[in-house]
Amino acid sequence: MAEVQPVLVLVSEDPRVSHRANEAMRIALGVVASDSDVTIVLSGPAVHLLDEDTDDLVDGDDIAKFRAALKKLGVPFHIHAPIATDPGWNAEGHPVVPATVDDIARFLAQATRALIF
Repeated sequence: MAEVQPVLVLVSEDPRVSHRANEAMRIALGVVASDSDVTIVLSGPAVHLLDEDTDDLVDGDDIAKFRAALKKLGVPFHIHAPIATDPGWNAEGHPVVPATVDDIARFLAQATRALIF
């Protein structure tokens, strides 16, 4: 049996203006499906990937679908930004974990692969 290799997916793209945030989530889901240990970090405007209203997001329908699949698989989002207090943020109750710069450095040091968007 192959050793599980940790993968870091770091997203800082703004899903309100770029499709790259959606692509990052799609790729992360694919890596999770390959039985790799994936850590997803949302930084800065990427936290909008957890906005309840996906109508204002590029590829919003896909984002909602990928987000639901990641939640079902129990994959948390590590958040490197102030946690939003807007009731529409993370209304689905996706697991979130605050992440410091030191946490991100540790994730990167432990990862065999890193995808940065």
